[in-house]
Parts: sequence; structure tokens; C-alpha cells
Amino acid sequence: MLPPAEHFWPELQVQTSRSSGPGGQNVNKVESRVELRWHVATSLLLTDEQKETLLQKLERQLTAEGYLLITAQEERSQLRNKEIALQKFHDLLKRTLHKPKARKATKPSKGAVRKRLETKKKHSEKKANRRLDM
Repeated sequence: MLPPAEHFWPELQVQTSRSSGPGGQNVNKVESRVELRWHVATSLLLTDEQKETLLQKLERQLTAEGYLLITAQEERSQLRNKEIALQKFHDLLKRTLHKPKARKATKPSKGAVRKRLETKKKHSEKKANRRLDM
């Protein structure tokens, strides 16, 4: 079970910088781009098994020091970008730690098997009747 996103705040390092792209003076003056840094191995909120899973699955997204970086610069507001970055972070953790449900092998019911065989038989009789007419 994954803790809510807000519980990760003490473990996250937040850094702001000026956002790129269009936006006029707002872009030149305001640090609205948000970068979250989180060290997976030292997290106190996850079990060792969860940490190991994250380190394996997110191997390409981690820095050399083992930090996961998530950035957000979609909005003009720094606060809104913090919320977006935190949501991205939580969604990534949920996706990565999700275990798919094991598939149970099932058999077709006797009625379904009988119906399929009857349909095949009717179809083959139809074909056989065409052969006899020629």
C-alpha cells in the first residue's frame, strides 16, 4: 500500500528555477519551474521490497546518485507546478509499484462447448450438401 503523496514531502527536495518557453516578463522574473528530487534508497515510507522494485523499474530515470527527478513547468504559478510535480511523482510510484492481478485459467462451460460443436456440425453439413448437389 502506497502512502498518500503528502506524506512524501519531508523526503522530497524542491528546487525552483525560471521556466523556459514563451511567457514574456513572467518567464524572465518568476521562478515557476519546479524540480522534485527524491532519493529512493533512503526513503522511510517504503518497504525494502518496494524500494528494490523502484530501483529496478526506474533504473533509467534515476541519476547516478540514485535520485529520482521530476519537473513541472506547465503552469505560470509555482504553487500549481508544485502540485503537478507531486501528482506526477505519486502517479509514477503507483504505476511502478502496481502488481497486476494473477490470471486464473478458466474452462469453457459444457453448454458453450456443446453449442460450438453443434455450430461446427451444421456448418460442415451445409458444405457437404453443396458437394452432393454438384
